[in-house]
Amino acid sequence: MKVAVVGATGMVGNVMLKVLAERNFPITELIPVASEKSVGKSIQYKDKAYTIIGLEDAVAAKPAIAIFSAGGEASLIWAPKFAAVGTTVIDNSSAWRMHSEIKLVVPEINAAILTKNDKIIANPNCSTIQLVMVLQPLHKKFGIKRVVISTYQSLTGTGVKAVQQFENEKAGIVGEMAYPYPINKNCLPHCDVFTENGYTKEEMKLVNEPKKIMNDESLRITATAVRVPVVGGHSESVNIEFNTDFDVKDVRKILHETQGVTLQDNPDTNTYPMPIYAADKDAVFVGRIRKDESQPNTLNLWIVADNLRKGAATNAIQIAEYLVENKLIELKN
Repeated sequence: MKVAVVGATGMVGNVMLKVLAERNFPITELIPVASEKSVGKSIQYKDKAYTIIGLEDAVAAKPAIAIFSAGGEASLIWAPKFAAVGTTVIDNSSAWRMHSEIKLVVPEINAAILTKNDKIIANPNCSTIQLVMVLQPLHKKFGIKRVVISTYQSLTGTGVKAVQQFENEKAGIVGEMAYPYPINKNCLPHCDVFTENGYTKEEMKLVNEPKKIMNDESLRITATAVRVPVVGGHSESVNIEFNTDFDVKDVRKILHETQGVTLQDNPDTNTYPMPIYAADKDAVFVGRIRKDESQPNTLNLWIVADNLRKGAATNAIQIAEYLVENKLIELKN
């Protein structure tokens, strides 16, 4: 099975290659794809060197699956070209997520909606993925009315340029800026660009994407997204109002039993999720579970996940695994 990784030299692309190897995804031919400046260079995958090729050559190779992490502009142009030759595209950008005919998938929640006809599949936003992994089982049990989210997002969500800015600032070096302000010893309430309603695109992704994934437009969601000087892992403070009353013990039991979710919730031992625990792991960690005492039927909790793994690479590869296991892709000669 030919598998193309588009954006193989980027931060998420590197993690995709790592996760493909770790999970022993059944690749017979790896096709690493990147921009023209990287074409001809080589990368390592499972101790073997592979030469990076361009997008036109990758389409001509007709891979069974192309996993994209090359930005929205490239995806809008090239994903349909891959799809036209029978390749199934799993796209990590925001380009296709809210398109009415494109499925937005977190495998643990809604992989069953996928069919052989889905040639472009959208991978959700990193913050959305860890959020819905916790919301879905609670919504199923208690019915969610409203969600208020505050995020504390790693600078790795911005990319290599942001990590370099952070490292430069720590070392006292003046260099290229990914953000309009310093990120070291600072918090920026500014993830992605601002929209006309005063919210950022990142905040609106958190408002809109969960409704599509959870198939419930009645959900009322509002968000504030903040960039913090953390190298790996997004954190979220989440306030959930349910339609019915609940027992915190039941909430803990449900989340403990949810596939892909790890419960870390014991104040007596200072046990709670943190990015240093989530780094390089695929689980979504949840803790600080407690009733909101200011109004009925309302819960507070804290969610943390590695934004480059479950928030991006791992989720995309889990989609690919589902396609293979359920024979929903065309194998190429």
